[in-house]
Amino acid sequence: MFLVDSHCHLDSLDYSALHTSVDDVLAKAAARDVKYCLAVATTLDGYQKMRQQIGERDNVAFSCGVHPLHQDEAYDINNLRRLAAEPGVIALGETGLDYFYTPETKAQQQTSFRYHIQVGRELNKPVIVHTRDARADTLAILREEQVMDCGGVLHCFTEDRDTAQALLDMGFYISFSGIITFRNAEALREVARYVPLDRILVETDSPYLAPVPHRGKENQPAMVRDVAEYVAVLKGVSTGELAAATTRNFANLFHVTLPES
Repeated sequence: MFLVDSHCHLDSLDYSALHTSVDDVLAKAAARDVKYCLAVATTLDGYQKMRQQIGERDNVAFSCGVHPLHQDEAYDINNLRRLAAEPGVIALGETGLDYFYTPETKAQQQTSFRYHIQVGRELNKPVIVHTRDARADTLAILREEQVMDCGGVLHCFTEDRDTAQALLDMGFYISFSGIITFRNAEALREVARYVPLDRILVETDSPYLAPVPHRGKENQPAMVRDVAEYVAVLKGVSTGELAAATTRNFANLFHVTLPES
C-alpha cells in the first residue's frame, strides 16, 4: 500500500520531545504505508527555512505561498514567482481566504489569492486553497482568475455539498483531514460520500487536527492512515483501493511521478 499525506507542515512538528528528526517523522509514516508527503508553506520566509530544514528527498515535495492569515506584511509577487519556480515545488500555497480570524485583511487576502492563482497558471502548478467563512468570494475568485488552467485542491475541506459541487465543476480536488472522524462531522461525512473517488485526497494538516483515536495529541503524517481508513469505509471500498485512488489523484493533480513503493 502507498499513501500520500497531501498536506502537512513538517517544519511545525515537535522536534524537542516527540520526534528526533525529520527522518524520524518520515520513518514513522512509512511504517504505516505513508510513503510521500507534501510539505506546505505558509510564508515565503517559512518556505525557505522549511527547505533548509527538510533538505532534498525523494519522498517529500514542497509548496510555496503565503497563507491568508499571514497578510500582516506585504510581499513581492516577483519573489513568490521566483521561489515557486524552484525545483521540488509542486504547488502554490497554501493560499485562499479566511474571514473568520482576520476579516480586517479581506482586501489583502483577495489580492494575495489572485497573485497565487496567476503564478500557478504561469508555472502550470496547482493551487492549495484554504477557505473559512469566505465561500462566495473564494469560488468567485477561483472562477475570475481561471483556476481551471492550473487546477487545485480545497484542503482540509469543511464546506457543504454545494461548495464541493462547484469546486468539482472547476476540476478541483477535495482533500479530507482528521476532521472527517470527529463526532460532530456527519455533514462532512455526507460530502465525502458524495465526492467521486477520483477527486479525493487525504491529508493530516499536521501538527493540527489529529484524527480519532488520536484527538488531543500532535498530528503527524503517519496518522493520514487513520483518515484513509475512515474515508474508505465511507466510500465503501477497501483501504488499499482508497490508497491507490488518492495516490493516483495526487500524482495527477501535482504532475509528479511518485517513487516505487
